[in-house]
Amino acid sequence: MNRRHFLQTSLASFLSVPAFALEADNPYRKNIGIQLYTLRNQINADLPGTLKAVAEAGYKQVEPYGFPDATALDLIKVSKDLGMAANSSHFAWESVTDPDKAGVAPFADILQKAKDAGLSHLVIPYLHGDSRKTADDYKRLAERCNVGAALAKEAGIQLAYHNHNFEFQPFADGKSGYEVFAAEFSPEMKFELDVFWVKVGGIDPIELLGKLKGRVSQIHLKDLKTGMTLPEFGKVPDDAFKELGQGIIAMEPIIEAAALAGVAHAHVEQDQSPDPVKSIGMSMDYLKGL
Repeated sequence: MNRRHFLQTSLASFLSVPAFALEADNPYRKNIGIQLYTLRNQINADLPGTLKAVAEAGYKQVEPYGFPDATALDLIKVSKDLGMAANSSHFAWESVTDPDKAGVAPFADILQKAKDAGLSHLVIPYLHGDSRKTADDYKRLAERCNVGAALAKEAGIQLAYHNHNFEFQPFADGKSGYEVFAAEFSPEMKFELDVFWVKVGGIDPIELLGKLKGRVSQIHLKDLKTGMTLPEFGKVPDDAFKELGQGIIAMEPIIEAAALAGVAHAHVEQDQSPDPVKSIGMSMDYLKGL
């Protein structure tokens, strides 16, 4: 059986079974998270009220952003008070990728604050454009990530990298930055795979999860509107981001593939929405099969 036929057959089998995402005992559904960047404007206006709405929508854990700033620390505390866990956070990533830059806090200090906050995962959420121009840039970044991952492991914390779409743009030799990371990351350094941006980058998220089995610690679930020309390596329109079930990405087989790949946590995210509180409720309704 050739590789393409295997993938087609596997996808067909995923689609033919009952929706994995909607099963009552699905571990991701039971512990589904929300990346709070989705609600950043609402959080700035009313942090406790927004988190109360998140809890009432049925989310069981939160993934803050900007750790260890004061807002992130407040997000963790208030979320826990509302009965939601906080296992992971996006953080001040230059402590890993550009540790000698003026004003950057030592990663060791951030790790201690993460331990104090009860976090088990830290995620590099982005890379500045001037740091990722060439394949050699990605190799240097991978080296620094590996150093950070080793330090994090000593602290009992898993370090991971969250993708966008730019990592999938090929360089002149045909290899992409993401492929460099996949080749250069140490076993201690993991991926947080954002299925929306993987799709926008022209890659099948299910296939990528299979290739990275054992190397993806978390996933971000978000949907993509119909009609997009793919791949796209630049900015996408705000209305490209859709609630789960409202776009072209089949979430159930992705969640099934995530389970087979050993993913620990799944978080809903929607970078742009005219009504984020409504959107996170719609995505939760989809996961519950309503």
